[in-house]
Amino acid sequence: MTVSHSDMEDALKELGCRTVHKVKKVTEYMLPGTKEPFYVHVENRCPQIVVRPAFHEVAPELGKIEGVRPKDPFYHNADMTRFPSKKHKGKTECNFGWAFEFDNTMALRSFINFLVFVVK
Repeated sequence: MTVSHSDMEDALKELGCRTVHKVKKVTEYMLPGTKEPFYVHVENRCPQIVVRPAFHEVAPELGKIEGVRPKDPFYHNADMTRFPSKKHKGKTECNFGWAFEFDNTMALRSFINFLVFVVK
């Protein structure tokens, strides 16, 4: 079972992550105490956190956190404007990043705390 969108929002708020921008399926957040953006993508019942592709060196470690499930290599969405872009399937470039799903809020908390540690 995955963490719900409302549980994810509550946990992110408790951790001190701040909301910057919100569109239909994507919400931009900042890690607590930093200017490092990440996105929450909500589609169906399984929200995902998407981090910058620059985290490719620590992505395997993030995926080893119990309850964290890395998704296919990259998630693409034009609304993730703070992320780099590349050509994907269409004619134009699209922003992209690493996507992760979570089995529970404890895994989500560990994930965010690890990202803050890496960034600082």
